[in-house]
Amino acid sequence: MNYFPHEEAGRTRPPPPTGWRRTMARAPIALFRAGLGPLFGRRLLLLHHTGRVSGLDRRVVLEVVAYEPDSGTWTIASGFGPGADWYRNLRERPKTVIQFGNRHHAVTARFLSPDEGAAVMEGYGRRHPRTARRLCAFMGLPVDGSAPSLRGAGRSIPFVRLESGPPSPGDADGRSAGDTRED
Repeated sequence: MNYFPHEEAGRTRPPPPTGWRRTMARAPIALFRAGLGPLFGRRLLLLHHTGRVSGLDRRVVLEVVAYEPDSGTWTIASGFGPGADWYRNLRERPKTVIQFGNRHHAVTARFLSPDEGAAVMEGYGRRHPRTARRLCAFMGLPVDGSAPSLRGAGRSIPFVRLESGPPSPGDADGRSAGDTRED
C-alpha cells in the first residue's frame, strides 16, 4: 500500500494543507469543541483517533459522504488517499468515537473495498453532482459526472464506514472505543 497520497498510481493528489491553510482546515474542530457541531447539519463529523506512533488523542473534521440513521452508520472518504494520518490511525485502531452534531457515538471503522467505494461515489455524485466533480478534480481524478466516471473515481478513493453498536462478528480487535469526554 502506497502511503504517499500525492504519488498514488501515477496520479497527482494534492498534499495535505500546511501553514495558514491547515489552520483554516482545522477551524471546524474548535466549533465542534465549543458545542456548535449542529451548525454543520449532517454534512460533517468530528473523528477522534489515536496516533499510531504517539498514542495521543487526535481529531479531524471530515465530510459525511453517506449517513444511514436507521443502521447508525456514517461513510467518510480520505481525499488525500490512504496516507492520510487519520486513515492510517484508524487502520491501526478501528474502534473510536465520533461527534455528530452534539452527540458522541462509539464506532468501529470498516474499510470498504474498491467496488463498495464505486457504489458509494456513484450515490454521492447523484446527490451532490457539482461537489462530486469539484472534489474529484481537486484529487486529480477525471470525472465528467457520468455514473461510470464516478464509479471509476470511487474505486480509487479510500472509503471508511463507521458503524455504531456492537462490533461485527469478524472483529478480533478487543480494544475499547475510548473515553468520549472532551479534554
